[in-house]
Amino acid sequence: MEIKINKEIRDYSESIFFGLSLRQFVCALLCVAAAVGCYFGLKPYLGDDVTSWVCILGAAPFAALGFLRYNGMPAEQFVAAWLKSELLLPRSLAFQSLAERQMKKRNLPKKVKSLNEEIA
Repeated sequence: MEIKINKEIRDYSESIFFGLSLRQFVCALLCVAAAVGCYFGLKPYLGDDVTSWVCILGAAPFAALGFLRYNGMPAEQFVAAWLKSELLLPRSLAFQSLAERQMKKRNLPKKVKSLNEEIA
């Protein structure tokens, strides 16, 4: 008898319907509802070809919400982290080499002698 256990406990997700978690299943239903709504709402005004592309574009955000994860975060956590880092608390990061950081600690001038001056 073999029991499958995930190597990382945080990777476990309970399957509710058709091997999908509850979150994925609800988002799949929303995806289908958005596509069907777009199709029947826009078919009289647009052709079948354009309507099918609009259906795909209308359903894609719901699919992303349910199925995509970035750095272990679901979509809403990622969006909140992105908004916080880009809009609420933006900070510009400047590269500093190790030598520049050490000079700042020692309060040395920023001019670094060239290799020729050090040898002479």
